[in-house]
Amino acid sequence: MPPGLSFKEMLQMTSRCGFDRLEISVDESDGRLARLDWSQSRIRELGSISNDIGIPIKTMCLSGHRRFPFGSHDPKIRERSVDIMKKAIEFSAVLGVAIIQLAGYDVYYEDDDESTRRYFEENLALATNYAARSGVILAFETMETAFMDTVAKAMKYVHKIGSPYLGVYPDIGNLKNAAVVYGSDLLEDIQSGKGHIFAAHLKETQPGVYRDMHFGEGHTEYDACIQLLWDMGVRMYTGEFWYDGKSDPEVIISGASKFLRKKIQKFAQDKLE
Repeated sequence: MPPGLSFKEMLQMTSRCGFDRLEISVDESDGRLARLDWSQSRIRELGSISNDIGIPIKTMCLSGHRRFPFGSHDPKIRERSVDIMKKAIEFSAVLGVAIIQLAGYDVYYEDDDESTRRYFEENLALATNYAARSGVILAFETMETAFMDTVAKAMKYVHKIGSPYLGVYPDIGNLKNAAVVYGSDLLEDIQSGKGHIFAAHLKETQPGVYRDMHFGEGHTEYDACIQLLWDMGVRMYTGEFWYDGKSDPEVIISGASKFLRKKIQKFAQDKLE
């Protein structure tokens, strides 16, 4: 969606264009990180607008940890990362967000080492405990970096923490790119998360390209991935794509909705009440 829209306008556009929910973004920009400092009354007001329009906000993409990662060498950045996590959980609990998608980075703008992985695990354990207190699920996005670009790598930490409040929210476009890099089996990797995948990002990619593509132009294996995810019990799917600054956003969003809905309905037909 183009910048500058109010949440009411975004929710209305979501409805007009054929999607049935909106994912809220809290990325590394100051403007979106500031959403976590909203008062409870302002968060509840957003909830009321969402209810009135009939478009829920059930998931949050929390990519702000790219700038302030759990595993940073800098203790002040680690402290900020935990603060962001607490605020995101509090925001979600008030609004009714069910799943916070975590960026699978120990660090991004720093060199990684044994200490960054240790700090990441320590702060992940804290974050999961905070989430459990509020009944909010945390789930890893599979990323474009080697630290966590597969479901199997995400599951390593899911098993280490061992909480029902931590799982995986994979990006199937990123997974396809990782399968090409490693020469691995994409579906076998997804299967490794059975019972721990809460939702999935549907995104177009091609080798070395991870964003800003139109649906159907890359190599993402929608049919095979959605069929497997559906059979594994996954029922929440989120289209991830970006405004290019030139096209009519409603045309692009409506087209994306039709493309993705057609893919999902191949496997959902006659299986939902």
